[in-house]
Amino acid sequence: MSDLTVAVFDAYGTLFDVHSAVARLADALGPEAPRISALWRQKQLEYSWTYALMQRYVDFWQLTCDALDFALASVGRQGDVMRDRLLDAYRTLDAYADVPAALDGYHRRGLRVAVFSNATPEMLDRALDAARLRDRVDEVFSVHSLRRYKPDARVYADAAKAFRVAPAAIAFHSSNAWDAAGATASGWSTRWINRAGGPAEYPSLAVPAVRDLAQAQQAFLGDEREPEIP
Repeated sequence: MSDLTVAVFDAYGTLFDVHSAVARLADALGPEAPRISALWRQKQLEYSWTYALMQRYVDFWQLTCDALDFALASVGRQGDVMRDRLLDAYRTLDAYADVPAALDGYHRRGLRVAVFSNATPEMLDRALDAARLRDRVDEVFSVHSLRRYKPDARVYADAAKAFRVAPAAIAFHSSNAWDAAGATASGWSTRWINRAGGPAEYPSLAVPAVRDLAQAQQAFLGDEREPEIP
C-alpha cells in the first residue's frame, strides 16, 4: 500500500501489555490475580463507553482507578494495600516484545509512527518513557483534549487531521476489535492485532485480523502473501 504515510498504533493492549501490572505482583495477589486483571481491563473499557454514551467525560486515568477498585472489591479486597502498587505498575506497563521491531520497520520504510489513545497525555508520557519507546514515536494523539472516547467517529476524524493526512493514508493497528472497527468505519486502513486468537468480530465491516505487529506490517507494506487470519 504505497499511499500509506503514517503508521498509527493504539497504546493499551497493542503497544503495552495491560495485564503486565498484575503479572508483576501476582505472587502477592495470590490465586485471584488473573480475575483481578481481567475485571480491571473489562471495567476500564466499559466505563469509558458508558460515560461517553451519557456525554459525561471522565478521564482515562480516573476510569482506570475506578475499574481497579471494582476489580478488587469483586474478590473481597476493598481497600487493599496492593491498590497503590498496582496503579504504580500500570503507569509503567511492559511493551510487547514485537513492538520495537515494528516501529523501527515503519521508520525504515519512510513512514511516520504515531500513537493514538484514549489515555491521558500524562499516562502516555510515562508509559512511553518506561517502555523506552519515546525515541521511536514521532507523534502522540490523546483523545483527552476532545473529551470523548473511541470509537466515536469524530475522534478518528480529528486524529487524522492532527496527523495531517487523509484517512486512507493511515495504517492503523489495534488489539481492540471495537477500535479497529471504528477506524475502518472512518476510512482508515486497519489491521486488528488479534493477540488472543479470538473469533472474528464486526463481520459487516470486514476488519482484517492478524496475529501480531509483524504480520500487520507485512500486510500493510505490500507483501502479496496474505497473512493468515487467526
